[in-house]
Amino acid sequence: MVLDFVELSLRDYALLGQATGLNLDFSKIVPNIPFMLQGVGVTLAFTIVSALIGFAWGTILSVFKISTFKPLKWFADFYTSIFRGTPLILQLAIIYFSTPQLIGYAIPPFQAGVITFSLNSAAYSSETIRGGILAVDKGQREAAMTLGVAYPLMMWDIILPQAFKNILPALVNESIALLKDSSLVSTVGALDLMRRGQIVAAEKFIYFEPLIFVGLVYYVMVMTLTWVAQRFERRMRASD
Repeated sequence: MVLDFVELSLRDYALLGQATGLNLDFSKIVPNIPFMLQGVGVTLAFTIVSALIGFAWGTILSVFKISTFKPLKWFADFYTSIFRGTPLILQLAIIYFSTPQLIGYAIPPFQAGVITFSLNSAAYSSETIRGGILAVDKGQREAAMTLGVAYPLMMWDIILPQAFKNILPALVNESIALLKDSSLVSTVGALDLMRRGQIVAAEKFIYFEPLIFVGLVYYVMVMTLTWVAQRFERRMRASD
């Protein structure tokens, strides 16, 4: 039913293009819609795995940044400066094309993308998480220390949950940016949504129609993620 609706809509756009004199015919890509939609699963899997690993590593980096042990703080600051100071596509190219030269192992496109985006996302999210931790009332730490709560347990059970509530909107923005930036894995051959749209464009010798369709799918995914995040945020606020 959904495909029938899409097909009818694309045919309407094709008639509109003919009426306005534009060389557009969305009906040409209707048979390729299932092929392009298969890339949604790859894109979402890539985004979810990268976001989870990046958030976990970013949390560790944020703890390093507020640590009184200087070498850990220096490492975290230097790490962040590297990944924030170089282009993301360069980082992807180094991991996918250059790393095999060093280790003798050809990294698959999906794995290369996950590694790159996880490391890059961690650099950005670590600053957000650090800010959230520092925004927690110092009285919470002092009370925990007075009760003799160990530092790791204090961070895990008291500080981080409160920090997470404060930085949830920023983390959602980071996830949305990650979802959109995931299209860069198409440059190394991963069969994500963007790559499949490019394949259809090359086969049909038309680019506007398949790329507009891909853009529409990305838009729907981003809006859905935003809606889910807003509902989750409201539930968390209501539980306070």
